[in-house]
Amino acid sequence: VQLQASGGGLVQAGGSLRLSCAASGRNITDHTMGWFRQAPGKEREFVAAISWTGGSGTLYAESVKGRFTISRDNAKNTVYLEMNSLSVEDTAVYYCAADPTILRRIPTSGHEYDYWGQGTLVTVSS
Repeated sequence: VQLQASGGGLVQAGGSLRLSCAASGRNITDHTMGWFRQAPGKEREFVAAISWTGGSGTLYAESVKGRFTISRDNAKNTVYLEMNSLSVEDTAVYYCAADPTILRRIPTSGHEYDYWGQGTLVTVSS
């Protein structure tokens, strides 16, 4: 699976962005898809994930709950991350990832994801 993340950019605090993660090489219907981010000088952290189609739904980090929404369009083999009410603390490189293992839970550790996109930079200005 190849993943191509896009949609990052510069936005003012309080603004919105939508990230896209287009998959190729394999249908991701049976993959759990996640978004992670890494801010300068910090460790990579889990942001959100959506289970394989027919699985247990979505999961969000507490820091983004209520502001970010993850969704998938299986017809387009694409996953989205809608980000609203952005703050300076959301500045980071955002990565999408795919986990082909069908589980009853949604993994939040990056080690459980086998495929990664190249990252897209989100910069939120104050």
